[in-house]
Amino acid sequence: MTGYTFAEKALARAAGVSTARAGDILDVKPDIYLSHDNTAPIRKIFEKIGAPKVLHPERMAITLDHAVPAPTTEHAQNHAEIREWVKAQGVGHFFEVGRGICHQVLSEEAIVLPGEVIMGSDSHTPHFGWLGAFGMGLGRTEIAAIWATGELWLRVPETMKVVLNGKPRPGVTAKDITLRLMKDKTVGGGQYRAIEITGDTVKHWSIDELPVMPNMMAEFGAMSAYIAPDERVLAYIEERRKPANHRGTEGNERNPYRYRSYTPLYPDDDAVYDEVYTLDVTGLQPQIALPHLPDNVVNLDQAIGTPIQQALIGTCTGGRLSDLQAAAEVVRGKQVTCRFVIIPASAQVLLDASKDGTLATLLEAGVTISTPGCGPCMGNHQGVPAPNEATIMSGSRNFKGRLGTNDSTIYLSNPYVVAASALAGAIADPQTFA
Repeated sequence: MTGYTFAEKALARAAGVSTARAGDILDVKPDIYLSHDNTAPIRKIFEKIGAPKVLHPERMAITLDHAVPAPTTEHAQNHAEIREWVKAQGVGHFFEVGRGICHQVLSEEAIVLPGEVIMGSDSHTPHFGWLGAFGMGLGRTEIAAIWATGELWLRVPETMKVVLNGKPRPGVTAKDITLRLMKDKTVGGGQYRAIEITGDTVKHWSIDELPVMPNMMAEFGAMSAYIAPDERVLAYIEERRKPANHRGTEGNERNPYRYRSYTPLYPDDDAVYDEVYTLDVTGLQPQIALPHLPDNVVNLDQAIGTPIQQALIGTCTGGRLSDLQAAAEVVRGKQVTCRFVIIPASAQVLLDASKDGTLATLLEAGVTISTPGCGPCMGNHQGVPAPNEATIMSGSRNFKGRLGTNDSTIYLSNPYVVAASALAGAIADPQTFA
């Protein structure tokens, strides 16, 4: 008998069965249910189901992040309805406008724990694989069903193992490695698969970099992604489980479910994988995703000189402190020549950047700092381009119209390249400004 993958173990645990294999159908009881500004329309579906009340409100986590502060009356009304719902249902975890992006906030608050299953009404829910959890994005109807019943049936996915070897060159980040994977295997390469990310490269990533690849596995078509939680990750979680370190809306800490016990899960050495992809990152240079797909990827030197009108650092893939610090390192003592918008992934990121001087360096260089949240990633505000403008950003998606303007182009890259491009007004090599 062969061993089990992480996905097989995590879903078996959540279904209350001793073992499971890829292909099995399970009734899974998620530990956390995530939603955001789309909570109000999910509520309407829930009410049509006819359930009198959410079965496990202590497991609900709602963050206002996709259109914050509300750019229109319609968005403000949506937020008001969500606040009403939170009170009516006794939602266990609620985070107000300005706290940050759901994936970043739930990580900082240690609401998602190793070995657990989190299902969210956001495609980037695989993000939580960096904590050793099984994160899966769902549609609104599925989340409404989970609110009503506390469970959802699904087929256990096959698992693809991604083995990364070598130490990245300076200026080459987890973003570049992720883009290279996308180039090699295409945006459909992970469809209905779980992804296990391993290899000695992972130990060279900072805590801030660990979420990048799991997050972007949504673009890869994957159901979930996973990195084995090491001592750094477990220490990060335990520090944030202390009530004094909570940064959430008042009252969240009174949810006893927050302090539940957990057991990290690890794949067996003899687990069976659907595919094994191996990459030596030692000689990899920064990567650029050209319009209009995240797998339309080239080496940086093939894109240098492409004019851009806007640079953007932010989104759940690229708005953490290390991203802001990378930008500050590049622009220190210089002035940007085009719009450069930075949107911290959370209020905590913004606070930390203000304490260590990063924020001052960015502002002195002419950078615009916006409210923590998703910003223009859904095309709402805080960085929507004009027609025929080009944006280079640290986000995860460059689909046509992603930033709200159909006749614009988007390039994806790491924060060093984004900052260098803001200085040059064209895609540039950060080494030029070293």
